[in-house]
Amino acid sequence: MDKTKDKLTKKNFSDTVVIIPTYNEKENIELIIRAVFSLEKKFAVLVVDDNSPDGTASIVSNLQKEFPQRLFIENRKEKQGLGVAYIHGFKWALQSGYEYVIEMDADFSHNPQDLPRLYDACAKENNDVAVGSRYVDGINVVHWDIKRILLSYFASKYVRLVTGIPVKDTTAGFVCYKSKVLKTIDLDQIKFVGYAFQIEMKYKAWKHGFSIREVSIIFTDRIRGNSKMNSSIISEAIFGVLKMKLEGLPKKIEKCQNC
Repeated sequence: MDKTKDKLTKKNFSDTVVIIPTYNEKENIELIIRAVFSLEKKFAVLVVDDNSPDGTASIVSNLQKEFPQRLFIENRKEKQGLGVAYIHGFKWALQSGYEYVIEMDADFSHNPQDLPRLYDACAKENNDVAVGSRYVDGINVVHWDIKRILLSYFASKYVRLVTGIPVKDTTAGFVCYKSKVLKTIDLDQIKFVGYAFQIEMKYKAWKHGFSIREVSIIFTDRIRGNSKMNSSIISEAIFGVLKMKLEGLPKKIEKCQNC
């Protein structure tokens, strides 16, 4: 075993942390954590909670007694957006020495059973980014009405048209990053906080020359709790892409060789 990996294994329970941002997810959080921990592949979990008034953080804190050195929580003072929560989690993961970092929703729209497939796409197939994709193999979405499906599908087509990025599901929020990708991207310069955050991260990873693999998944709409989607998030994604393209990196940059 590589000495760096050996040191990492001794320091952390796993080489991979799954970051789950939460705001009022008391119906889902214990179920999703237990689902992740039931997998054969061992993952750590970091919950980033934005001061949920429903007691989500307390549920996680109680579970930490059962899963020491495997379950972590970062309590933030207020709700500032999905992107801000993930950036907080990314920085925590890098400081903690994890080699792979995975984004996942708390509401089971992302199936925990797909986590090993995202991990393998990076760890075994040597891709830098693995995207759990709804659209790489047709349209794999369950329990969405047709208007929402079309909005999401054509939003990704629009992003590809504007930016040129070769990813079919640019707004996907089920993503595995090698740590070197997060180290190379200037996380403090990420501008967007809603769904456009997902686009910006993929766009900057691609512009830095990192390899991106789309892994086909089935996305299932939540059955517990309330959706966080709203018109301001959609507007940010639509108009933010144009702004990102105009203000973005002028050409493809060589990826970090020393990360």
